[in-house]
Amino acid sequence: MTLTPDRTATGSTTTSPADGTSTAPLRLAEHHVGGDLVPATGDRELTRTSPVDGTPTLVLVPATEAEVGAAVAAADAARAAWRRTSPGERAGYLRAAAAAVRAQADALGAALTADTGRLLGSSVESAQVAAELLEEAATTGLGPTGRTLAGAPAALDVVRRDPHGVVAIITPWNDPLPAAAGLLAAALVTGNTVVHKPSERSARSGWELGRLVADALPAGVLSVVNGDGATGAALVADPRVALVAQVGSTATGRAIATAAGARGARVLLENGGKDPLVVDAGVDPAWAARQIAIGAFTNTGQLCTSVERVYLHEEVADAVLAELVAVAQATVVGDPTDPATGLGPLVDEQQLAVVVAHVEDAVAGGARVLAGGARPDGPGTFYPPTVLDGCTADMDVMTEETFGPVAAVTRVPDFAAALELAGAGRYGLAATVLTPRLDHALRAADELEVGTVKVNAVFGGAPGGSADPRRDSGAGAGYGPDLLASMTVLKAVHLEAAVLPGA
Repeated sequence: MTLTPDRTATGSTTTSPADGTSTAPLRLAEHHVGGDLVPATGDRELTRTSPVDGTPTLVLVPATEAEVGAAVAAADAARAAWRRTSPGERAGYLRAAAAAVRAQADALGAALTADTGRLLGSSVESAQVAAELLEEAATTGLGPTGRTLAGAPAALDVVRRDPHGVVAIITPWNDPLPAAAGLLAAALVTGNTVVHKPSERSARSGWELGRLVADALPAGVLSVVNGDGATGAALVADPRVALVAQVGSTATGRAIATAAGARGARVLLENGGKDPLVVDAGVDPAWAARQIAIGAFTNTGQLCTSVERVYLHEEVADAVLAELVAVAQATVVGDPTDPATGLGPLVDEQQLAVVVAHVEDAVAGGARVLAGGARPDGPGTFYPPTVLDGCTADMDVMTEETFGPVAAVTRVPDFAAALELAGAGRYGLAATVLTPRLDHALRAADELEVGTVKVNAVFGGAPGGSADPRRDSGAGAGYGPDLLASMTVLKAVHLEAAVLPGA
């Protein structure tokens, strides 16, 4: 399959007769249901624009309730055969899907950059990570699937893990390829069938990834429906869906939990974050500044685990801020396809408006802008790397998800004060601590009530880990071996020999 920016639902292109350049946005008006490409029949249309220059790039026709129902019906019809498929065979299908995704990594990356403005190199890397997650599940999914109990000598007692059945997977726009691949792989390798709805804000890349995986599987095992929140709501409400796995906003997660819970379905949610970073006394200022910049500015600050709050020990605050401002001012903002660019645009005007509002609120409340802080002139949804000093706990930039390239800084008198502030708030996804002291590192790991604590590295971690987000950040392990467990339900089995006639 070849991805082209102007491919329509039927594979045709629209070009200018004069020079052959594209003059019309891609029209995405199809779904992948039961192994077939099915034309969309809905009368609603959503238009997406380029984050680089604001021109229309995609017209999406969301799935109707009937189309969602057909996708769930296909998954329901396929689930008995897929459940009987041996784990080894299921793993083989996932390896084939991984190979297909890896072969299309460059094209998937280009589509993601066009969708969201993510730097092209990072987009291609995320497609490669998606392939790795599919391949990894093909191995880890063959691990322990239950346990034997200490029953009577003449009986067998086991606890086995069974698939839920039909799983709905709803994924976000900000890191859509790994997020989808990880959940799809875990659900599929454990014997579930799936209906997947990618985000409408990254529709092209989400659709193409879903198609690649679906085409590698038996018909009906994975269906992909395109659409928006109304499409997702129809999927969550279907009584044949046993589990809903969602990565995205807290508001959407709560709505899903309410709707699914009302009919007894289970949910697996990874939602918003407001991740803190604590800088202790005694650290190297330049290194600390680089860590803050990586955490706050990577993907234009649009990661679930982006650094959104910074607590600087007053002994190092001036030195760290001077280094951080230098990093921010040296960052090249521009075309995400240019290798020289260090920061691309935000995904759309909606997200840019949130960032602008948070920064303006902070400045009005007394925060000082040390770098950035204003939307540049010209087209696109660009916003510069921004450093704010003097932020307080009552500001939106310290309490609500900003999801932009903003390092919001509060100075603190000591490590204990920093730890208390870092642990406050309604989110509990992750936290980072930069400290030269082992006792402070251990204290942070013990006291911070978040899913992941990172010490002296804002990103990183070994394979095989799992974490439960806390409070408004979600519920259930979103990755690792415990995600595989979440994709199954437990069944206790007690077996004794029958009493034969005449015995």
